[in-house]
Amino acid sequence: MGIEIERKFLVRGDGWRRQASAQTRFSQGYLSRDPARTVRVRMAGEQAFLTIKGATTGATRAEFEYRIPVADVEQLLTMCDGPVVEKIRHLCPHEGMTWEVDEFLDANAGLVVAEIELQSEGQAFARPAWLGAEVTGDARYVNANLAVRPFTNW
Repeated sequence: MGIEIERKFLVRGDGWRRQASAQTRFSQGYLSRDPARTVRVRMAGEQAFLTIKGATTGATRAEFEYRIPVADVEQLLTMCDGPVVEKIRHLCPHEGMTWEVDEFLDANAGLVVAEIELQSEGQAFARPAWLGAEVTGDARYVNANLAVRPFTNW
């Protein structure tokens, strides 16, 4: 079974941009936003994915991700529950780990969050100076929720 252990933080300022090594535009929508089982379709650059995630306990949840044809995602995005979430993901290496910094667009413009995937919930990691408050357990920052309750409406 696939497991995702992820912590999420707000980002302060633009200092992270100096560390960014790559960026990819994402368009993602949700076929199911049920917290017990989220089903997402995503275009990540030129690649397409179907992802199924289980309920989150702490910072851990089951995750299954599969590459699928681009044409399938293009059709599936029209079937999603709520608007498509648009963002640019920047990879920011920091002291042996890679942070994914998501800069949201459109209705979520102004929101920038950083995520780090861990091997265990207790794993130690170095915090970059640009890291702000942790929002791992705050449902407002879950992408599936941002689709229907966008940041600009808070």
